[in-house]
Amino acid sequence: MTIRVLVADDHAAVRAGIVLILDGHDDIEVVGQASDGEQAVAMARELRPDVVLMDIRMPKLDGISATRELSGVTDVLILTTFDIDEYVFGALRAGAAGFLLKNTDADALVEALRVVARGDGLISPSVTRKLISAFGAAVPERRPYEIDSLTPREHEVLACIGRGLSNAEIAVELDMAEATAKTHVSRLLNKLGLRSRVQAAILAQELSSER
Repeated sequence: MTIRVLVADDHAAVRAGIVLILDGHDDIEVVGQASDGEQAVAMARELRPDVVLMDIRMPKLDGISATRELSGVTDVLILTTFDIDEYVFGALRAGAAGFLLKNTDADALVEALRVVARGDGLISPSVTRKLISAFGAAVPERRPYEIDSLTPREHEVLACIGRGLSNAEIAVELDMAEATAKTHVSRLLNKLGLRSRVQAAILAQELSSER
């Protein structure tokens, strides 16, 4: 399967560098490049890529607002320098499928796109810990999630998501089919009113830290 990618960044040199990296892989096709958020949204709606690689700080429409507009249209992998601020929190709330640091090496970038394209969220444990700490400080009143509505199995799946496991890894961990793991993930996201797997990972880590 070829992964169709739209690259959105306001710096032409950055876009060119990313495209150069991605063009070297047979399973990835760059279908378009956007220089601002408005263009990214318009192109994503027209081209329907599998993943949008989205910068946060862009003119006309920032990456957070663009991600929010593309919720349900395509998966968005956020590019960030990860200077903890409101941009990261906003991207999380907007439903980003993952966070990628701009200093990530080429191999990790390519693997990140593959992970998001197959429906798994992407967030490294170190980033998760930083997000929990800062997110908790920035949001004094956390939304009341319906944790009690989860089945015991869904609680186990949520814990696995918090550890950064993919659907395939959850299936092995809990001795179930990968399709079953994917179903459990979808159901718990729906029950908890979460937009993405990344949000579930943050919640799982928060719950774990409270025990």
